[in-house]
Amino acid sequence: MRRPIAIGVLLAFAVSACDKAEESGETARAPEEQIIVATKSDADVPAWLSPTDPMDPARWLASRELGRPAPEVGSQAEHLRHSLSRAKDTFIEDPRMVANRTVQLGQMLAEAGKPEPYADLLDGLEEVAAATTRKQLFGEMCQHYYNTRQQGADRATALTRLTERYASQGGGDGPRDAGGAPPDPGEGR
Repeated sequence: MRRPIAIGVLLAFAVSACDKAEESGETARAPEEQIIVATKSDADVPAWLSPTDPMDPARWLASRELGRPAPEVGSQAEHLRHSLSRAKDTFIEDPRMVANRTVQLGQMLAEAGKPEPYADLLDGLEEVAAATTRKQLFGEMCQHYYNTRQQGADRATALTRLTERYASQGGGDGPRDAGGAPPDPGEGR
């Protein structure tokens, strides 16, 4: 007895769905077109860039800072695109990882009450890395910068200290502490 009722209910839903598809030309699309409609909107800026994310890292950085999708072209995205291009020659990590680390550093600084624009962070740390002749780990440099800022240094002082630290590395491997980091220039004072 239940089987005929269940079949009747299913047929009613099927007929209802067919009628709605005929009423609206948009909902009667091919399955491939419906998949496109179901994808994320451009308003959804991912929290982090994955290695397979198709979004341009510079545009993603600009979007994260704005809190909404940034235009494909524009001064902020263009500036970040140029900075990330230079970062390929300066840092070991790829531009996507540099972008992710920049956002991470920016968030940590903002939570500490010391917000800085992403472009300033990226450009400042690129200048620090230029003090040495070898590629640097951007993530490590971000951590050193954050720690220096947390110790009370302002932006200019933190960048100066890091430049001195990285310049002392030169082209070779300078002395390192037990954790693998170069000695703090403030130590021994």
